[in-house]
Amino acid sequence: MHWPSGINARSELRTQFCHVIDVAPTVLDAAGIPEPTMVNGVTQSPIEGTSMLYSFDDAHAPERHDLQYFEMFGNRGIYFKGWSAVTKHRTPWLLGAVQLPAFDDDVWELYDGTKDYSQSHDLAKEMPDRLHELQRLWLIEATKYSVVPLDDRTAERANADIAGRPQLITGNTQVFYPGMARLSENSVLSIKNKSFSVTAEVVVPDGAVNGTILAQGGAIGGWSLHTRDGTATFTYNLLGLQAFTAEATEPLTTGTHQVRAEFAYDGGGPAKGGDVTLYYDGNKVGKGRVDATQPFIFSADEGLDVGRETGTAVAPDCRVEDCTFTGEINWVELKVGDDNHSHLLDPEDHVHILMARQ
Repeated sequence: MHWPSGINARSELRTQFCHVIDVAPTVLDAAGIPEPTMVNGVTQSPIEGTSMLYSFDDAHAPERHDLQYFEMFGNRGIYFKGWSAVTKHRTPWLLGAVQLPAFDDDVWELYDGTKDYSQSHDLAKEMPDRLHELQRLWLIEATKYSVVPLDDRTAERANADIAGRPQLITGNTQVFYPGMARLSENSVLSIKNKSFSVTAEVVVPDGAVNGTILAQGGAIGGWSLHTRDGTATFTYNLLGLQAFTAEATEPLTTGTHQVRAEFAYDGGGPAKGGDVTLYYDGNKVGKGRVDATQPFIFSADEGLDVGRETGTAVAPDCRVEDCTFTGEINWVELKVGDDNHSHLLDPEDHVHILMARQ
């Protein structure tokens, strides 16, 4: 994604606008730290922004960042010295089978930001030569920063298999350990639009155990396996609009146990629902229903946490301050795809699998 910068700004106030790609150069400049050329042995691409430090003492100083392209999902724009040329290729919130025009058929608009900061007067028909100049400038910038070729796919781009890019995580099983936190969705097996299971080996102390065992996402969407007053509970939060909960019929007893939740996806396309079944040590102890799921992403900034929730809580009736698991977690296994109908993992087999992956 390529974020906008400068479009719609009043010319006399442009130096005061916080351009996203200008933030890092400004911080480095203010701290007197040079731009890093290598981090952990990896050569860094040059920072594309411009420090805004020069404007701190002079709000009327001439702008130094006077050229900025924009592209997101095929929507494009270019800002250059007060002028803006923009085109809308698609409406972001319209998903599914949307008929999109060819890129060459998109209608461009032209605005003079020095006189029309709100972009209410489209000058495209009155000044076709200026529009063409800015369109050409957009193409130059887009080529320079590897924006082209344009790709207006959405869900397909989020799926590494379809998009044809390498995946960080492969296979159908992933194991997590205590202390792991804020793992991004790209570094976790995707459980979207498919069946999955989550199995945890936990040690329950005397008295009721509480807190999160494993959670992904947060208050605006995600899922979690947690305990309430000693009882295992699975919660699926649908976009922060509705929560579905499956709860065991009995609490965990003191000692070491395997707690497992299985989600059987209905199938038949994305965002469908599924049935949830809960197990203690291979024995069925509860069930529930999730009527619908999120098909693409849970959150842009809340990842997966083990034994706690570091952002917001998935379950609407839980406070994040109360999410820390009060027992011990030895490991948690996430598995996607077809279930082998064995609801208890052999600990020895589990160790062998881990060692074989080293």
